[in-house]
Amino acid sequence: MTELFPQDFLWGGATAANQYEGAYDADGKGLSVQDVTPKGGTPHHPGDLDPIITEEPTEDNLKLVGIDFYHRYKEDIALFAEMGFKVYRTSIAWSRIFPNGDELEPNEAGLQFYDDLFDELAKYGIEPLVTLSHYETPLHLARKYNGWTNRQLISFYERYVRTVFTRYKDKVKYWLTFNEINSVLHAPFMSGGIATPMAELSQQELYQAVHHELVASALATKIGHEINPDFQVGCMVLSMPAYPMTSKPQDVWAAHSFENQNYLFSDIHARGKYPGYAKRYFRENGISIDFAPGDAELLAENTVDFISFSYYVSVVAAHDPENYASGRGNLLGGLVNPYLESSEWGWQIDPIGLRLVLNAYYDRYQLPLFIVENGLGAKDVLVEGPNGPTVEDDYRIDYLKQHLKEVGQAIADGVELLGYTTWGCIDLVSASTAEMSKRYGFIYVDRNDDGSGSLNRYKKKSFDWYKEVIATNGAKLYED
Repeated sequence: MTELFPQDFLWGGATAANQYEGAYDADGKGLSVQDVTPKGGTPHHPGDLDPIITEEPTEDNLKLVGIDFYHRYKEDIALFAEMGFKVYRTSIAWSRIFPNGDELEPNEAGLQFYDDLFDELAKYGIEPLVTLSHYETPLHLARKYNGWTNRQLISFYERYVRTVFTRYKDKVKYWLTFNEINSVLHAPFMSGGIATPMAELSQQELYQAVHHELVASALATKIGHEINPDFQVGCMVLSMPAYPMTSKPQDVWAAHSFENQNYLFSDIHARGKYPGYAKRYFRENGISIDFAPGDAELLAENTVDFISFSYYVSVVAAHDPENYASGRGNLLGGLVNPYLESSEWGWQIDPIGLRLVLNAYYDRYQLPLFIVENGLGAKDVLVEGPNGPTVEDDYRIDYLKQHLKEVGQAIADGVELLGYTTWGCIDLVSASTAEMSKRYGFIYVDRNDDGSGSLNRYKKKSFDWYKEVIATNGAKLYED
């Protein structure tokens, strides 16, 4: 077999501070939007438009403890190193650094925690890939300023970004500005700290918030390159290829239009300007984006170094969707594809869709790509193995193997790919539903949906499999 993965390919795993750190009020940390969404960041009941939001943190919110990575990070990083990780994606909790988000001075204890974390990664030669804002806007910014609808957030984000870029300029090379930035269209509270209920949130307010985030992202890219020219600053988008339900031209156009909703964000990050299809949508829907002086130049002159994305599912689009069964995806809907199987959470499994996404992004932008989320959420069962408790997760191995083979095909197609970090490399609390039972990891964490459990860590069968994949630089994928 010809080797497909480049020698410097960055194999690893991905997590987010709000889903696994815990210690939600330790060492001066402030509250984030995650601390008041005990049932997850998406609507809890069918027909709801908004997630359940509490006034204060409540005991049923598993994210308050997460998996206690805050106190166990050395143990967990040792396990990542044992798997052979070249890269580890995590996020900085903005409210650890600026507890309310609008302070003038940072919280030193929060800064020191990430110093210690990055030092621990360096001890094992693991490259950090750091998301600056991963679904954890400081709660104060949501409640006082209505999140990213308010232009003032750009300056608060700028202060935060300058602080962490300066502090970690010699410890972190790869940065992502916002996690799944396009998700703000569908989960405005979780993604953008927007407190206005969905039924009351106008398209004008929503797309103005989008503009503020895009300007802030460009500003972060500019600041990063000034502080350390070696920084690689990327965007992060939720990718979801759409297939037409039929070959009827109207269905093909429906799929094209669905994908443009997401391309809008990567187009602006990579090309530095709003595309024509977005301008038409704004005209036809009475949306007038307020550009402050310098916004256009900032976007144009500070495009990203690479494009990163999550990939879990593909969807199907139709001109007349009411005539077909709807599906459930990662924040977005879409229709059921009759040719694909689904996970326990209704997410359709489509390895070839990942190859399609890689080719589409690379053909469109000719920029390096980075797969920073991909994986299978499943209800794992802990069993006794020859070396202690484990999980026989052959279904996860098969899922990852099939997807990674398509990654190899995309590389052979000519796609420039920096690396691959599988989502939830250690079990953590689900972003959408706030469950522990929706597990992605190679490492089982003994914690249940009711909060019970020892928090002990156990290696799953997939742990040793992924270790071999990394050790053989992908050759393991083709052994059988």
